[in-house]
Amino acid sequence: MHPQLWNLLSARRAVVYISHTMRRKIPSLQALACFDAAARHESYTRAAQELALTQSAVSRQITGLEAFLGVALFRRTRHGVALTPSGADYARQIAPRLQALERDTLDAMSRQGTGGAIQLAAVPTFAARWLMPRLPGLAALHPELIVHIETRTRPFLFADTEFDAALYSGTPEQVANWAGTRAMALLPEEVLPVCAPALLGGKAQLTPAALARLPLLQQSTRPSAWRQWFEAMGVNAPAALSGPRYELYSMTAAAAAQGMGVALVPRLLFEPELARGDLVVACKRPLKSGRSYWLVMPERGELRPALAAFTQWLQEAASPGAEAGL
Repeated sequence: MHPQLWNLLSARRAVVYISHTMRRKIPSLQALACFDAAARHESYTRAAQELALTQSAVSRQITGLEAFLGVALFRRTRHGVALTPSGADYARQIAPRLQALERDTLDAMSRQGTGGAIQLAAVPTFAARWLMPRLPGLAALHPELIVHIETRTRPFLFADTEFDAALYSGTPEQVANWAGTRAMALLPEEVLPVCAPALLGGKAQLTPAALARLPLLQQSTRPSAWRQWFEAMGVNAPAALSGPRYELYSMTAAAAAQGMGVALVPRLLFEPELARGDLVVACKRPLKSGRSYWLVMPERGELRPALAAFTQWLQEAASPGAEAGL
């Protein structure tokens, strides 16, 4: 054989060998999509309808996937198919990955070559009541920027999630103990008692001692809030820890508006209810809770342009002048 031809064939074999050894053990997306749909419905027919395919096409894709994995994913039943234990485990594993891939693809399509997307975790009531009314301002300033929001009430490991940042409520100590992060203080949390107008019995407001005799609505994420408030007012309140508990400020305030008791909430989150008269200030004695609202980010290097733009806008939106002018 001619030496040059031998060298060419040897190089080709090397490329083929490398491509085979480096190939990832990933099935086709078509097969995974068919399996995901069939697993959710436990039906090839309904999976085919969802994907606009024929039932036989779905069946072929899943058969090929089972051959690729060397594992049976479904078993036949009198009514169709059912997941095997291995199939159920695999379905739980791939579903969030397919959802993440779809989200990332939609992000890439929506940017059209510019801007960027931010995955933001946020405490629910602050996100709904404070952040949402201000997002049109962000859109006007940065129309290319997309902000996706999911709720989180407690610290988490950024490495285990897709989040770029978090809006969090906590004390400086809690933020300092959030491993692998850096934080920027936005707004201090100042709480005051609110209730339905009828609960005041025609009075303009009540004394702290009078409040101690009313039903107190508790915040499960702030279990000592009422006790701290009464201690700051110099009032003995044996029932400070008693009363129904709610996880979210929005729930606590809604219960107060229904006349179920007095809620201790941040005024800045419930100005609309106070302006409409759905809630009234039961005692004009606010208290700084020791907590603040923070922007928390992973402790990494330089921020991505999208996150840097969002951070700057958020800091300006939380400034006293911007707060007063909203």
